[in-house]
This record gives sequence, C-alpha cells and structure tokens, in this order.
Amino acid sequence: MHNKIKLVIVFFSAIMFFSFSNKEEFRSNSSPLTKVAGDTLTWKILGEIKYVMKKHSKYGEVQFPVVNEKVKLRGKKKVYISGFIVPIDNKSYALSKNVFASCFFCGKSGPESIVGLHFKGATPKLKTDQYVTIEGIFRYNENDVDDWIYNADNVVIVKGN
Repeated sequence: MHNKIKLVIVFFSAIMFFSFSNKEEFRSNSSPLTKVAGDTLTWKILGEIKYVMKKHSKYGEVQFPVVNEKVKLRGKKKVYISGFIVPIDNKSYALSKNVFASCFFCGKSGPESIVGLHFKGATPKLKTDQYVTIEGIFRYNENDVDDWIYNADNVVIVKGN
C-alpha cells in the first residue's frame, strides 16, 4: 500500500514539475537561458503597463502608454524574449505573447503583448506562430503612437529557428 502511495506522489510531482516548468513565472535556474536570466524579459513584466489620455496633434485625444520602471531599466540593453512570430506585412514581423489567432490586433490582447522586431542583417525565413527566443537591444516607446510600445533592434533568433 505504501509503495502505491509513493508512486502516486512521484507521479503527481512529475506532472506538476512539467506543467509549471514551461510557465514564465516558474522557470528555474536550470532553464536554457540561465546565463542571461537577468536580461530575460517576460510578458508578465511587459504587461504591467498603464495608459494616460493626452492630446495628439494628428489624432486628437489618445491613450499614451506609461511603461513600468522594471521595463525602463532594460531600455537600450541586450535582452532575451520568447514568444510567437506574427507577420505584420511582407517584410515586418513582431514577437507576440500569443499565437496569431489571439494576437492583439484580433482583439484578444493589448499592444503591450507585441514586440516589434528589427533584425540584425537580413530577415530570416520565419513561420507564423513559430515559437522563438530572440536576443536584441530593447527599446520602449511612450510617445510615438504610430510605433510599437516595445521594440527590439539588432535581433538574432537564439532558439527555435
């Protein structure tokens, strides 16, 4: 009887480990990105954003983003972010918290769930909803309503290509 209970406990422990090991909030130091964990941006941190109404010369009254301090500290620094590739047009891509069918332009999320990608060198061959980890210089935007709130420059795909 005790062996069956031990087996059940081990089984459920394994299920819990594998269930949580892929979630951002539960990543351990054994992650493949361990060496850069301090430079890894999560969607949870990027999602901690506020908006304020301001006048815009072209669009009238507009909601402008107010980026949180944790994100601002990463500005102009090399970061790593994981997400899904979403095509913007024939030449441009973004990294999304969600797959294309649930991306923010489909009404399921806000603009803080997208990072505009500007690749170092030629744009690699990418597939919609391809899950990747990128390395790039992080840039946030609180003033230009015609640009993404978050961008990554000199992007290189480090995992998932």
